[in-house]
Amino acid sequence: MKKINKPWVFKTMKSPIGTLTIIASDSGLKAIMFEGEAKNLKDVYLNIKSDNNHNLLKEAEKQLAEYFSKKRTSFDLPLDPEGTKFQKKTWEILSKIPYGQTISYSEQAKLIGDVKKTRAVGMANSKNPLAIAIPCHRVIGKNGTLTGYAGGIDKKKFLLNLEGVEKQIL
Repeated sequence: MKKINKPWVFKTMKSPIGTLTIIASDSGLKAIMFEGEAKNLKDVYLNIKSDNNHNLLKEAEKQLAEYFSKKRTSFDLPLDPEGTKFQKKTWEILSKIPYGQTISYSEQAKLIGDVKKTRAVGMANSKNPLAIAIPCHRVIGKNGTLTGYAGGIDKKKFLLNLEGVEKQIL
């Protein structure tokens, strides 16, 4: 695993889907990780430090809490995910999927400009470091099934139900 030697900060927060770890740099939010994903945080991020008073981390926690209490349908945070050009393009499409709506992986590939890249889109989505804020949970199988999610299908189902999508896909 590649080690990242940058001065980033993190904090954890309790949520209805478990503990989330929020990571930020001076330029923006870097990651929102599910419980278990962050267990070796200091092995990957060499200079990362816990900071419960960092303004961006506090704002991210506030907005996530509002999202989970159905008081927020979009996020207003500076995002700065690490990724390839293709991954960032894929995540940009994710960011445009409205709250409470879903698209398929093939529809996402079509929006990127190449319907043949459905699998590549799925792989890029799986590398999305900003779960929930960049809503990869809103991408489902072509036949309406819930497929793949870094946090697990149970969390994907929870997030879609929270947004009122259950009637469309379950």
